[in-house]
Parts: sequence; structure tokens; C-alpha cells
Amino acid sequence: MAVSHDKKRRYEQEADAANIVSLVNDLLETAIESGASDIHFEPTESHLIVKFRLDGVLNPVDRFPKALCDNVIARLKVLGGLLTYRNDIPQEGRILISNAENKAVLDQRLAVFPTIHGQRAVVRLFYRHKELTDLEQLGFSRHILDNLKRFTAKSEGVLLLTGPAGSGKSTTMAAVLRHIMSKFPGKSIVTLEDPVEIRIDGATQVQISPHGEMTYPTALRSLLRQDPQVLMIGEIRDAETAKIAIEAGLTGHLLVSTLHSGTPAGAFLRLLEMGIEPYQVTSSISAVLNQRLVRRLCPKCKKAVPPIKKTEPGAPAKGAAFEAVGCEDCFNTGYKGRVLIAEMVRLDGRLREAVLAKDDASRLEAILADQGHANILEDGKRLVEQGITAQEELNKVCGIV
Repeated sequence: MAVSHDKKRRYEQEADAANIVSLVNDLLETAIESGASDIHFEPTESHLIVKFRLDGVLNPVDRFPKALCDNVIARLKVLGGLLTYRNDIPQEGRILISNAENKAVLDQRLAVFPTIHGQRAVVRLFYRHKELTDLEQLGFSRHILDNLKRFTAKSEGVLLLTGPAGSGKSTTMAAVLRHIMSKFPGKSIVTLEDPVEIRIDGATQVQISPHGEMTYPTALRSLLRQDPQVLMIGEIRDAETAKIAIEAGLTGHLLVSTLHSGTPAGAFLRLLEMGIEPYQVTSSISAVLNQRLVRRLCPKCKKAVPPIKKTEPGAPAKGAAFEAVGCEDCFNTGYKGRVLIAEMVRLDGRLREAVLAKDDASRLEAILADQGHANILEDGKRLVEQGITAQEELNKVCGIV
């Protein structure tokens, strides 16, 4: 429960302005203390349900009478600078961080949307993760870490990051840029993002307006005339952006970006589908990094399980295995925090020939398997062996049922 029983009873019995302010403040503070990335205020026919997204999973943490719903949403809209008298349109805003003591949160963004049961609100929390600023701190395997460092030493080429939303791609890109600034000072570094999520001291960061005049293609074309050496594009969303990005990688620029794809092989095919010529893909793409975040077992309640003697598909490798239990410290989820798993594919040899021939995904995957490529599931097994995550969680994140 996000709010204590005594406070909850008071809020329900005395729904005046002061108590609504206290209720919203309590929920925001509790979410921050628990490390939630999002707070959902969801109206139903009879209740206002509050959910926290903890370690990537949405968990119900409290419910209040429906009578409080309008006042809670109105308070959030006041904090976010939204129009309190408009309940029929979507609105977006930013909740200012007034507490100088709270240095953990970088930004709080509010989105309100009308539904048949009332207005639904979501607050997104962005944290200052000082422990996730360097490549060494992110948790990559030694093989991938060495390959990333080799990429940062290049003067041209493209590194693509793939993975679902919330898989840490922005954090990885920021760490890559910081590594370049640290090891190769003096380079001109520019980022194009929608929106700018992580501040990077020493880099020029540009906010993109997808519905305005400052689009990715427009900004990228102009920036290429300003002598940048390293570019970061928040996302390659369309064929026009992809074409300019690939050209930048071919003309003496080091470029890092993300692309929607579930696998490295799929990323190469996606570029081909966008109309990029095969020879341009093979000449510009240095590597594709595919990553996910798996939940870390709560150290206070995780439970050891007997090892599986017979090797089965999806079964953990030899070594210690643990399962999630749940306790008050982890909101009874069994997990607390997340850890990175990844795979990295460099475009060379037979894989390059297959891309030039426009082979399908199954052919590209077969080539990677023949070359002994360690996919994202195999990378995650090391965490299962170390008792950091559970096999069930790894299977879920990797789509194994």
C-alpha cells in the first residue's frame, strides 16, 4: 500500500483541498522512494486505482473512492500547469521539482487523457542515475564492452541500438558519448532527441519537435554543415532520417542511434525496407547492439531452488538458481531493480555478404548461429547462474513461453 491506513482513512473522510494536496504529495514521494518510473491514476466505475511501474512492471499499489478522482486529477493538473477547466481533451505538462532536498529526480512529466470513467493521468519520473554514467557501470559483458570501446575510437561509422521502450537505450547512448568525451577530448558532439531525457555535459543537445518545423531530417541536414564529429539521433523513425544518418556515417561522422527492431538481424532488414541500398548498409553500419532489462531478484526475499539435473530448453545452466518470493521491501513483487542483458553484432564476413544479397532474417540468424554468436538469452544465463535474476524472468523478457 502506497499510503498508510491512517492517512488513507483521513483522506477518504475529509476530502478537502488540504488533504487532496497531501494525498498527491504522499503518492509522488512514495513513488520516488520506491524507484517507480511511472505513476498511473486510473479511474474505474467505482474507484481510483493507483499503480506504480516498478522495474518495468505495472503494479497496483492503492485504491481510493471514486469521489476523490476529480480532485486528485485536478491537483495534478495544477502541479503540471494544465487547464483545470478542460476535462475533454488530452493535455501534457511538466511538474516542477520544488523540493531542493530531492536531487534524485531530474524531471516529472504529466499526461492527462479523458476516458468514460473520468480523466486518466500518468506521471513519468526521470531519475539522476549517477551510477549509470560510464560504460563500465552498465553491466555489459566484457566482450560487448570491449567492442563498444573499439567503436568509440573510430572516426566514422554507425552504431544502432535496438530493443523495446524502456530497455535502457538512452542510458547506453549517453554513456557512449561520455566515454568519447573522456577518452577523446575536443571532439564536437551533437545530439538530436525527442525529448532530451539525459543531460550530457560537454555535448550540444537539440530538442526535436516532430509536429513542428524542427524535425529529425531538417535538423540533421543543417547540423551536418556545422562540422560535428559525433552525432546522436534519438531514433531513426523514417526512411528520410535513415538515409541522412547512413550518409553521415559514410562521410566522416561517428553516429549513434536507435531503431525499432527485436533483433540485430531485423535491424539490417529494416534499413533495407526503408530503401537504403545494401552496399550503404554494409559500408556504414559498424555494429548493432540489442539490449533488454531484466528484473533483479530482491536480495531480502529471494529463495534458492534445487538445480535442474536434466538440461531442457530454457532451463538454467549449472550453478545456483533462485526464484522470486516477495516481501514488503519489494512491494511483494520478488524483484528490486533491473540489470542489463545484451548482444552485439558486428557487420563483417559472411553476414556482410548476406546483407548484400538481401537474404531474409532466418538466413542472417543462421549465419550468426554458425559463427557462435551469443544471443541475448545466452547473455542472460550468466545472471541466472550468479543468482541475480530468475530463469522465469529471463524467459519472459526474451519471449520464451
